[in-house]
Amino acid sequence: MAGQFDGRGVIVTGAGSGIGRAAALAFAAQGARVLAADIDAKGADGVVREIEGAGGVAVAVVGDLGEQSVVDEVVRTAVERCGGVDVLVNNAGIMDRMSAVADVTDAEWERVLRVNLTAPFLLTRAVLPHMLAAGRGAIVNTASEAGLRGSAAGAAYTASKHGLVGLTKSLAVMYRRQGIRANAIAPGGTATGIVVDADQAAHGPAALGPHFVNLGRMAQPEEQAAAILFLASDAASDINGVVLPVDDGWSAV
Repeated sequence: MAGQFDGRGVIVTGAGSGIGRAAALAFAAQGARVLAADIDAKGADGVVREIEGAGGVAVAVVGDLGEQSVVDEVVRTAVERCGGVDVLVNNAGIMDRMSAVADVTDAEWERVLRVNLTAPFLLTRAVLPHMLAAGRGAIVNTASEAGLRGSAAGAAYTASKHGLVGLTKSLAVMYRRQGIRANAIAPGGTATGIVVDADQAAHGPAALGPHFVNLGRMAQPEEQAAAILFLASDAASDINGVVLPVDDGWSAV
């Protein structure tokens, strides 16, 4: 395998399925050495086998990225097995129950924010010293339509994705002079198999109503991955702090 990411070390979180799996496979097809991080061992190991079976280089790290010890293992393994961290894709995330603020439990709030916002922060903080030492790096975060509007998810998920957009923009401003770029995609409806466990009779889902309908077609994970690869590539060398909707125009409605 050889291509635009030949020899570069790439971390992809949530790599065991959906958008993360598609991105991991696409980076590997372009010559990257991929670290596939996921809480699901079967999914992470499966994508590594696919990459290796196609002649690529990959390694899996399994664990909850909301835990600092797992983050440390991911970065250490990427340096040792992938030769460094040239690209970080913070893709792992979970949905909420579409709960309105008055109905959000502490457990729902804390878990969604931990996975969707704190984990990307922890991993970004951990890779930055390596990128700064190299004088370059690309960070791509998977945000959401819920990071652009208030009508695409529940309170916890919406807050987490708005926070991730803010983190992306802050990184872009603070580290642009050091050769580090940070961008995000904002997917619309995508065929990832994620099931939303929501009580349709509760206030949140009822209030969202038709606003939660993706008026465009359902995207495939590979389409989201293509946008991630572009933002991480040298072709996007002057693109920094951008949140790119990949949603068939849903954000324009």
